[in-house]
Amino acid sequence: MEQISVSYNHYSTSVGNNLKTIQITTKYRYCMMKQDKLQVYCGVAITEACKKHGIKIVILKVMVEHVHLMVDCPRTLSDAQLMQIVKGLSSYILFRICPDLRLRYPRGHFWNKGYFCAGCGNDFQRALAYIENQELHHS
Repeated sequence: MEQISVSYNHYSTSVGNNLKTIQITTKYRYCMMKQDKLQVYCGVAITEACKKHGIKIVILKVMVEHVHLMVDCPRTLSDAQLMQIVKGLSSYILFRICPDLRLRYPRGHFWNKGYFCAGCGNDFQRALAYIENQELHHS
C-alpha cells in the first residue's frame, strides 16, 4: 500500500483542509456497476462533477452497488452542498453518457436518497486503508 499524504491548503485568510469520507449507494441498491464499462463511466462522472466545483478526489473506489471516495472539498461547502454536487451532477452526467440507465431509473434518480459523509482529519490513514481494501471486504 502506497503512502498518500495530504498537505494543507493555503487560502487568503486561513490554512487547512476539509477531508471528507463519502459513501453513496445506487437507488434500491441495484447492482448497476457489474460491468466494467459502467464502473468506469461512474468513476468518470463523479470525477468530472468534482472537478467542475474544485473538489479534489484523494481516492475513489466504485463497487458493484456503491461508491467510496475521499475528497478534499473547499471549506465553504457544507456536507449537504457537497453531496448535492457529487450525487446530483454525477447522475446527470451518467444519464448523458449512458441513456440506457433510464430503463432502470425512468425518473433520473441514480443514487439513493441517503449517504454517509464524515470528516476524516486525524483518521486519514485509517480511512484511506478502509477504502483501498474494499475489494477484500466485499469478496
